[in-house]
Amino acid sequence: MIDRLKYYFLRSLDPFLTATILFTCFIGLFVIYSASGQSLDKVANQFINMTVALTLMWGVSNISPNLMERLALPTFLIALTLLIGVALFGEISHGARRWLHLGIVRIQPSELMKIAAPMMLAWYFARREENLRSRDYFVAFILLMMPVALVMKQPDLGTSLIIFAAGFFVIFLAGLSSRLLISAGILAAVLMPIFWGMLHDYQRRRIEILLDPYQDPLGAGYHTIQASIALGSGGLFGKGWLNGTQSQLDFLPERTTDFIFAVYGEEFGLIGNLLLLGLFALLIFRSYIIASRAHNVFSRLLAGSICLTFFTYVFINIGMVSGILPVVGVPLPFISYGGTSLVTVLLGFGILMSIHRHKSLVASS
Repeated sequence: MIDRLKYYFLRSLDPFLTATILFTCFIGLFVIYSASGQSLDKVANQFINMTVALTLMWGVSNISPNLMERLALPTFLIALTLLIGVALFGEISHGARRWLHLGIVRIQPSELMKIAAPMMLAWYFARREENLRSRDYFVAFILLMMPVALVMKQPDLGTSLIIFAAGFFVIFLAGLSSRLLISAGILAAVLMPIFWGMLHDYQRRRIEILLDPYQDPLGAGYHTIQASIALGSGGLFGKGWLNGTQSQLDFLPERTTDFIFAVYGEEFGLIGNLLLLGLFALLIFRSYIIASRAHNVFSRLLAGSICLTFFTYVFINIGMVSGILPVVGVPLPFISYGGTSLVTVLLGFGILMSIHRHKSLVASS
């Protein structure tokens, strides 16, 4: 009886992905304990976040890709409506309007859009598989830019970049020609002054600081400078768990969230960094394998987008902490403290597991 229950609950989970995710989350708990000043409350809260996110991952892994395809458009429309609701009635906190109260719950619709946008675009291209035209890519781009513009307006540059990346990867994998891609690049370059004008002052300042953080070492450049010091001082083997001076002496800002990689790098050094990057690489490689073996267009496009979006999460966060990208507020998956982004990432892996499982069912039928 117990074996049958175990089989029922575990049959939808990919063993390789699940084991790697759990091990990476386990590392995250240790780093959060150190970065938070040895706060057991923070660790306990993150453990609860992990439990909820993993449960949702398991739940999504049991939903068939065919049902996901049918729900793609309604999910996108609901998420878009909620984003409009945020723009009109959202709660303002720290100068940003990102949350929406719905009775007894408070939600952040932009996180839902990270999944809804690629789902909808994958559905859109799957319906046009046999007769794709250039205008279909243009329509897809317009559909994508609607939620991106709403999220940028909040303002939330980091989340808007992730949503754009998730949707763009679907468009690219759907067969976007190099000619259209080059044309889009030229158009983006031409419109750059307009995009620059749409950014808030603090966002423009972040990009300027990227070129020279020492022009404002105690202000906008402080995060980048302190993170660079932390990473550099870690050396080959690191200073040891709980022994990082930048974090323990409170020099490093946002050390449990956006800049937690600097805490990790200082305490575990280059060897620890390579271990963590290796875990991320394993997750990306396994995700790529699942995407390449998907049994239909919708599943292949959605899985490919999830794989590349996870890479984007990791690249932007580590690039931001390393000083090669501007600070945009993107957490490091499974390591940064917080439940919202963790749920979104694990929902993506739940979708990957569903696609892999149902591909196997199709192949054996």
